[in-house]
Amino acid sequence: MIGFILRWLFAFVLLAGTYNPTEWNFTTWGMAHYGDQLPLTVLGGLILLIGYIIYVRASMRSIGAFGMILVLAVVGTVIWVLYDQKIISLSNPTVNTWLALGALSFVLAIGLSWSIVRRKLSGQADVDDVDE
Repeated sequence: MIGFILRWLFAFVLLAGTYNPTEWNFTTWGMAHYGDQLPLTVLGGLILLIGYIIYVRASMRSIGAFGMILVLAVVGTVIWVLYDQKIISLSNPTVNTWLALGALSFVLAIGLSWSIVRRKLSGQADVDDVDE
């Protein structure tokens, strides 16, 4: 469980570090400083890109595009139920952005963790294709 929470937290930091409704994100900083800090902006963008490649590639290999869409649909439906039951309000765009970041980070964390979950449920391990 701790492993999943750490994967979710890292995915959230990756997404929120890229963009969030505050001024503390790479997109806002990069747009303001690309002229005088171009090498640092490119380095930051490449580090974020590596994080996205790791998460998206692992998610595509474990649950595929359909699985990612399905997990996102479940998360979206949970948000819809919470809204319908008047537990949350969707009138604040800032809150909506944070909800979207949470939902997307959950999808990425599920994708990165799915092979572990499948192995525990079925007893079958996933292995990469190996050329002989």
